[in-house]
Order: sequence, then C-alpha cells, then structure tokens
Amino acid sequence: MKKLIRPAILTYLLTWLGVFLLIVSVIAANSGNLSEALDTFVDLVPRPSFLKGFHLLFLVVFLLFLLTRYFVRTFQKKGIKVFLKRLTLFVMLPSLFLAVSFKGLIHLNSQEDFDFEWNSFAENQSDVSRNLFEEDEKHRGMSVFGWSKNNTQAINALVKNNVEWVAVIPFLYQETETTATIDVREDYNNWSRRDSIFIRSILELHEKGIHVQLKPHLWMSDGWRSNITLPSKTAWDEWFRSYRINMLHYAKMAQEMDVALFCVGTELKTSIREQPEKWNQLISEIKTIYKGELTYAANWDEDFETIKFWNELDYIGIQAYFPLTEAKNPDLQTIKKGWKRHIKFLENLAKKYHKPILFTEVGYKSEASATIKPWEWGSALSILYKKKSDKTQALAYQALFEELWYKEWFAGLYVWEWDTRTTKKSAEKSLNFSPRYKPAEHIIAKWFGMK
Repeated sequence: MKKLIRPAILTYLLTWLGVFLLIVSVIAANSGNLSEALDTFVDLVPRPSFLKGFHLLFLVVFLLFLLTRYFVRTFQKKGIKVFLKRLTLFVMLPSLFLAVSFKGLIHLNSQEDFDFEWNSFAENQSDVSRNLFEEDEKHRGMSVFGWSKNNTQAINALVKNNVEWVAVIPFLYQETETTATIDVREDYNNWSRRDSIFIRSILELHEKGIHVQLKPHLWMSDGWRSNITLPSKTAWDEWFRSYRINMLHYAKMAQEMDVALFCVGTELKTSIREQPEKWNQLISEIKTIYKGELTYAANWDEDFETIKFWNELDYIGIQAYFPLTEAKNPDLQTIKKGWKRHIKFLENLAKKYHKPILFTEVGYKSEASATIKPWEWGSALSILYKKKSDKTQALAYQALFEELWYKEWFAGLYVWEWDTRTTKKSAEKSLNFSPRYKPAEHIIAKWFGMK
C-alpha cells in the first residue's frame, strides 16, 4: 500500500509545484518582476475565485500527467502499434474534431460585411498630447489596463489616437456582497510594490502630456459592488472604515503624483443609501489631503436623488451604459434615437446641480447586441455563440459623439476599456470592449481630435 501512496503523493506535489510555477511565471511576465509576482500570488491565494481557478488548472495538469503516463506505459508494455492506435482513437481524432469545430464556429461568427476605410489624417502624428482640453475642457479619456514595466509603446498609441486623459484604476478587494470589510494592507502610509506600477504609469503618462484620473475600483470574487448588503449598522461602519483607509491612501497618491482628477467611489449605491453622512465626511477628509478635482462614478440606473454630495464635487460622474436599442445590428439613426430620452435626463441633472456631466465610463463590445445591454460582460468563449460586429461597436461610438460631444454640459468621457495587450490578430476574433485595432478606435481618434 505504501508503494502506491508515496508515488501518488509525489505526483500530487509535483503537479501543485508545476501549476504554482506556471501562474507565477505568467504574472512575472506581465509585471516584469519575480518578487512582485510572488507577492501578487500570496495576495491572491485567500480569494475563493482564485482558488477555484487554481484547482481547476491543477486538475487539468494532473489529468494531462495521468494521460501521458498511461500512453508511456502503453508504449512500454504493448508496443508502438497499440500505442499509436490508442493515441489516434483516444486523443488525436477527438482533438482534431474539437479543433475543427472550434475554429469553424469562430470563423463563422467573425464574418461581417463591413468595409471600413481607415484615415490616418485624424491621428496625432506628434509624440505628445495636443492638450485640446485647455481649449474646450473636454475629457478625451480612456480606461487603460495592461500596464507593464515598459509602457512607452502603449502610451504612444494613446497619444496617436488623441487620448488626453487616462483613468488609472487600482483595484480594492472584498470577497462577496455580504462581506463586511475590504482588504486593508498593513501599511497605508507608504507605497507597496503594486502601487509602484500605478506610480510609474502616472509618471510616464505625464511625460507625454496626458492628464490622469485616479479611479480606484472595488472588485469582488462573487457579486457586484452596487449590491453590497450588510446586516447591521455595525457591519456597515466596519465596511466603511476599511473603504475610508483605502481611499485616503489613494488620495495621498493622487496628491503626490499631481493627478488632475480623483474619483471618490464607483457604483456604491447601497453604501450611499445606508450611510450618506459618512460619504460627506470622507469627501471633506479627502479634500484635506488632495487639492485636485473630484468626481464620483454613479451607475446609469442609480437613484440620483440619494446622492447628496454632488455639490461637493467638480463633476457628476456617470457610468454611461445606457440601453440604446432593442434589436441587434442597429443602424446609426436607430442608435442616435435611443439617446434622446437619456439626454433629456442628463440635461436636467446638470441643470439641477449646476455641474457638468462626465462619463466616467462608457463602452460597447464588438458584437451585434452591443447597444441592447451595454453593461453586460462577455467571456473568452462568447465568440462561439455570439456574432462579432465591429460595425455595431463603431456605430455606437459614432452615435454617442454625434449626440453628445458638443453639448455645453457634457464634460467628455472615458472609453471602457483599452487593453494595451490587444494585438491585431487577437482583435480579429475578439468580442470584448477594447476598441484597439478595431474600426471603433478610428472613430474615437477622429472625434477626440476635434475641437
């Protein structure tokens, strides 16, 4: 029995080590720092979503190991003919069938009759921001992800597309909607290795004349930050205590890094409803640390009557995922028509508080249904059952700019999201929000280049 148990334990440990090294190497490849990758791994371990993914990956690797061992033993005991026969029947033919089916579905769902002419005339050919914001005070913004050790090419691409503002987004973490605290680091008076990523990015953006919005987001393993539900006032107080510590830390970063705009919160509807006085206190406290402009990012369907602190901020921030159409593949006029009732609401909101409206997020996936429920996320497998449509994404941005860009009360927008890791090849099959290497990129560049 011991002869069986010991090899099994050794196999388990080696598989665990292999998965650990694989994950750390991937993190290190993105961050460029092994020590930072190890710290990130340690931070991720307590999170249920990470543990589920880790064990799923472990299971896949372990099964691959067992399969490999089976075929090695088949070869040793049965000879090459039996080995090749079983390998063909049990692995090669099923794999070929799955690969052909997978590629076929992707090809079919990626086809679109849409001829788009790219005109480089709209692009910024200099190597620094044109800073049109100084003339019209419009935020030509982008929510950017994929920061690395060297961001030169990534930032040059933003400058080329007339992006003048970038939302740098650190993530806060809590486990679920009913968790009564957000992760709090031991030392919030000093910068961590993770902070250094954002600090480096901010400095590099400033070198190119790009303004920065620092916009911390709360992220959960399960649930949505707008639906936090806690059982008592004590629990809510504990939650806000942890939120306050995090936000004061980033307010300090915003001040020291000369960030132009700081977002005090994003889509935290239930907290605002349950503890409005604490939000006023927090904003007052942030103002003692940070001397730049402030906003809050309210979701498009939020109860704006419960938000009592707009007068304390410089912009009314809205996560502008308004539904615009009821059908897939809409034309431009249909999308523009969908904006009419939302524009009336936005105009009234701006008049009520005498504040400009800033779209702290707005985005559309490159799929046929993008304008129906713009807030819905897809997955890496969406391309297998949804129809890609660069045309719908491009028209959605065209309609947005035509209907809103020249409104006096409209302060601009931040596109969700620009992934610096997107390549031309990956964009061809991607249904995600990133406009990189898609026609929408050119639409955005053209309008951002207008005065």
